[in-house]
Amino acid sequence: MSVDTLQDLFEHGLEDIYHAEHQLLDALDDLESNTEREEIAQAFSEHREETQGQIDRLEEVFEEFGEPPEKEECEGIEGLITEYEEFVAEDPDQDVMDYHNMAAAEKTEHYEIAAYGNLIPLADQLGLDDAADLLEENLREEQDALDELKELTEEFDIDAIPA
Repeated sequence: MSVDTLQDLFEHGLEDIYHAEHQLLDALDDLESNTEREEIAQAFSEHREETQGQIDRLEEVFEEFGEPPEKEECEGIEGLITEYEEFVAEDPDQDVMDYHNMAAAEKTEHYEIAAYGNLIPLADQLGLDDAADLLEENLREEQDALDELKELTEEFDIDAIPA
């Protein structure tokens, strides 16, 4: 796909985040199953449900844009997932794993926040007001998820991890 117009740029970004959200559905399952602390695992489970809703909203954005939902491989998310899988393969201590899971999730939230933050002004410029509203809703959920992760990280007993 040649990206020469604002419309092309919007479509490319939309396909990228659509792929990313699908990849993160599975990744959130992995985070939940690799976490022993119940409150952290529960946060991953709840965000997985939100992620499905975000995918549904992205499909509505595609519809408003007049294109079928398609995925463009999201190299950024793929890299973060690969990095996570390599860490898990090292078989870390469970306290280290729990803390790392929150850090890994925070990285993906920052990525998603940036992606939605870049798409919203494009939707506005293209006159896709309903699409911009849907993307804004996804952005708010990602920001809330990041805030919750930060709170869990601050509450984490980091002294449980040997220096």
